[in-house]
Amino acid sequence: MSAPSNETSLSAIESRHIDYVPESERHGKVWRQGPFWFLGNFQTFTLAIGLLGPVFGLNLLWTFIATVAGMLFGTLFMAAHAAQGPKLGLPQMIQSRAQFGYSGVLIPLIATTFTFAGFLVVDTVLIKLGINGIFGWNKTLVAVVLSVASGLLAIYGHDWVHRVFIVLFWLSVPCWLLLTIGVVSGKVHGTPMTDPLGYNFTGFIAMFATVASYNITYAPYVSDYTRYLPKETPARAVINSVFWGAAGSPTWLIPLGAWLAIQFGATDALVGLHDAGNQYISNLGTVLSILSVLALVATMGMGAYSGMLSIVTAIDSFKPVSTGSRLRIVVIILLTVVTLGLALVLDNAITALYAALTIMLYLLAPWTAINLIDFYSVRHGKYAITDLFTPKGIYGNWGKNGLIAYAVGIAFELPFIYVIGYYESPGATKLNGVDISWMLGLLVGGLVYWALTRSLDVTSEASAIEASEATLRATGSAR
Repeated sequence: MSAPSNETSLSAIESRHIDYVPESERHGKVWRQGPFWFLGNFQTFTLAIGLLGPVFGLNLLWTFIATVAGMLFGTLFMAAHAAQGPKLGLPQMIQSRAQFGYSGVLIPLIATTFTFAGFLVVDTVLIKLGINGIFGWNKTLVAVVLSVASGLLAIYGHDWVHRVFIVLFWLSVPCWLLLTIGVVSGKVHGTPMTDPLGYNFTGFIAMFATVASYNITYAPYVSDYTRYLPKETPARAVINSVFWGAAGSPTWLIPLGAWLAIQFGATDALVGLHDAGNQYISNLGTVLSILSVLALVATMGMGAYSGMLSIVTAIDSFKPVSTGSRLRIVVIILLTVVTLGLALVLDNAITALYAALTIMLYLLAPWTAINLIDFYSVRHGKYAITDLFTPKGIYGNWGKNGLIAYAVGIAFELPFIYVIGYYESPGATKLNGVDISWMLGLLVGGLVYWALTRSLDVTSEASAIEASEATLRATGSAR
C-alpha cells in the first residue's frame, strides 16, 4: 500500500485515531479489502465454530447448509457498512453519533466494546488451549506472548494491520487447500463420532444464528478499515469486495471444522487441524497450526485496534481528545491487559465461544439495523462531519430516535434470548429452544428507527453539511 502521508512508512506508528482522514491521506485499493476480510475469518476461531454443528445435533450436510445460509445473511449487514468508510473518512462508531447523539452513542458503545473485548478473550482462550494441546506449552506464557504481539500490531495501526493480513493471506491459502484436498479425497482418517446426527430445527436455527452473528459482530469494525480508501471509491465495489472476502473463508472453514469433529473426532479445533494435516502430509498440520495462530493473533490486533477506537470515542464523548498516537497506545495497552486477565481464568473454549457470539449478536443486531437505515434510507450518506465532533451540532447530545429504537429492539429480544449453558428465557422454552430474539432486535430496531425518522426534514441539514465540507476542504480537520 502506498500513500502520500508518512504514516505508511515501515517504521511509522499511525498518528490518527477517531479523527477525520483528509483526502490527501487516502490510499489503498478496493481489491485488497477482499483478501483482508478473507484472512480475518481464515483462522482457528472460524474452524471452531464448525465444532458447534454436531453439538447442536446436525450432521455435516445440515451444518453446511446452515453455514451458507447464516453467512450470506449476516455478511449482508456487515458488508453494507463498508461504503461508510470512504464516504465519510471516519471510524464506524463516530458516525453513529448521527443516530444516537454526541453522548448518546455511549449506549451502543457498550455493546461494541463488549464485542471487541469478547473476541479478544475468546481468541486468546482458543490459542492457549490449542497450543497447549499440541506442544504442551504453558498456557499462561502462550497467552501473554500472543496478547503482547497482537497489542503491538494494534499500536502500529491501520496500515500495518493491512500489511500483515495480506501477507498471511497468501501464505495460508495454499496450505488450507492442501488439507481440504486431503479431506475430500479421503486421505485423512480419524475416529468418527458415534452420536446420532441429522437435522433438527432447533439446532439448525442455533447454527444459523451463530454463523450469522459471526459477521454481524464484525459490523462495528468495517469502516475502521475502509476509511483510508479514496472518497470517490464506488460503494458497490467496496461492499462486494468486503462481502465475498468476509463470507468466503467461513463458508470454507466452518464445514471443515464440522468434518474434523464428526469424522476425525476432534474436540479442539487447533489440535484437530494439527493432527489431520500431519496425517496427510508430514508437517502440514504443524505449518497450518502456526499460520492459523498467526492469523488469529493478527485478527486480535485488528480487534484491539477497533476496540481502542470505540473506547476513545467514549472518552471523547465526555471530554474532547486530541489526535496523536499517545492516547491510542495507552488505551490499547489497557485493553490488552484486561482481556488477557480474563482469558487466563477461562478454559471452556466452546461454551465461552458460543455464549460470547450469542450475547454480541443480541447487542449489535438493533444497532446495525439503525445505523444502516440512517445511512442508506434516511440521510443517504450525507452528513455534516464536523457536527459529529461537537454536542452543539445538528445531531445533538442525545439522539432520541436512535436511543428509543435501540431500547425497543433490545426489549423485544429479552423475552426470547437463549444463551446455551447459561440462560434460557421463557420465550425460548416455549419455542423448544429456538432463539428468535436477535431477529426481532434486528427487525424491530430498524423498523422503529425508520418510523421515528419519517418526519425528519433532512433538507434542514443541508447548510450544516455545506459548512462542514468547506471546513474539511480548508483545514483537513473535522475539529
